[in-house]
Amino acid sequence: MTTGDLKTRIKQRIAAQGPITVADYMATCLGDPQAGYYTTRQVFGREGDFTTAPEVSQMFGELIGAFCLQAWERMGSPKSFQLVELGPGRGTLMSDLLRTAALRPAFLEAAELTLVEMSQKLRKQQAKKLEKSGLQPRFAEGLDQIESGPLVVVANEFFDALPIHQFVKTASGWLERLVGLDDAGKLGFGLGTARLADHDLPKPAALAPDGSILETQPAANAIAEEIGARIAKDGGCALFVDYGYLQPAPGDTLQALYKHSYDDVFARPGEADLTAHVNFEALAAAATRAGAIAFPPLEQGEFLLRLGLLERAGALGTGKSHLQQEGIRDAVERLAAPNQMGQLFKVLALSNTPAPLSPFDEPSGR
Repeated sequence: MTTGDLKTRIKQRIAAQGPITVADYMATCLGDPQAGYYTTRQVFGREGDFTTAPEVSQMFGELIGAFCLQAWERMGSPKSFQLVELGPGRGTLMSDLLRTAALRPAFLEAAELTLVEMSQKLRKQQAKKLEKSGLQPRFAEGLDQIESGPLVVVANEFFDALPIHQFVKTASGWLERLVGLDDAGKLGFGLGTARLADHDLPKPAALAPDGSILETQPAANAIAEEIGARIAKDGGCALFVDYGYLQPAPGDTLQALYKHSYDDVFARPGEADLTAHVNFEALAAAATRAGAIAFPPLEQGEFLLRLGLLERAGALGTGKSHLQQEGIRDAVERLAAPNQMGQLFKVLALSNTPAPLSPFDEPSGR
């Protein structure tokens, strides 16, 4: 089935049943079994539509590995724990992470690796990538399939692809934005009757002019809450890396990426990636409600620099050719520079205890 067929099916559904939410539209475009973006396409790297930080340089995954090692030691180096990655892509991050973790053989001996991945196609790529890692991955479709026990969870560019809802400010309140058909039969935005409750509005929303858009992320918050509950119950840490904002404010962040360029969100259902910026304040609040401790988020650049990005780049470049050293410097710039990924991407850590967790600052209130 082609993505053109998916667009036709979406139109037919709307014509028969009425407009759908932005969340429904995103979920269909990304996860349709026959023509969804993540279920049918090669999405990562140069041949895909976007490049994630692990694909930029091995240093990213290696530094995440260093974080996981010290998180495990902070837990008391348990003899058995669950190492979990949400949305592992091609397995690049976990491969680099485990190469660093191999510096502590006891870590690999204790780890039970689970990859939460829906795509059968990506599962095959991940298994092949990790063949020589020292760990045989188990696959799961959700956190409820993760065995009990202390855990270390990693999620890089996972939450941005989860469906969001959008609301538009009108004279009668914040009404839900829907996807429907215009008079010419083309996909377009409209308004429904569902209203965002006043207690769900962030403070900046009160001053927003009519026409402003506010986004909510119930799917992402539910997962953060589930992870927070597991950490509070069984112990451990979680690390979320994604592009987004630290405090909620009105704004339309829904976007489509096609062949590394921005595209119209209605142009290619199932063929283009659909994402939205992540509300890190909401993620932290959801996890905290479940009993976890949330550390003050860091920008990705600051996070990596505190973990030793420059030192790792220097060691990696020692003895290399001038061209290879230039490539390493370019990767550092892309990962950490404010005008690249350094400021746009944020990093949130969760734990069951407020004890110091490098490289994060102490939680407020300590």
